Amino acid sequence: MAKIRVWIDPRDNCISDMVCVSICPDVFEMSPEDNKSQIVEQYRKDGNIAEGIVPEDFKDCVEQAAAACPVQIIHFEEVAE
Repeated sequence: MAKIRVWIDPRDNCISDMVCVSICPDVFEMSPEDNKSQIVEQYRKDGNIAEGIVPEDFKDCVEQAAAACPVQIIHFEEVAE
């Protein structure tokens, strides 16, 4: 089964409107440090708050979050396991 690589770039451009969190809370959360979007700890790649590998089950919500992001900084691609 494929997985989805998701990354937030450039994360500094996040305007903290939380649309990604409201659409896809299993993947995105707000950082308590800078109040910007980050990947939930469970799915972070190598501890990177701005990049993660998530199950294919989350593809639809990641795609919707990326499309809804007002600053278009959420990116994703399918990756082989």
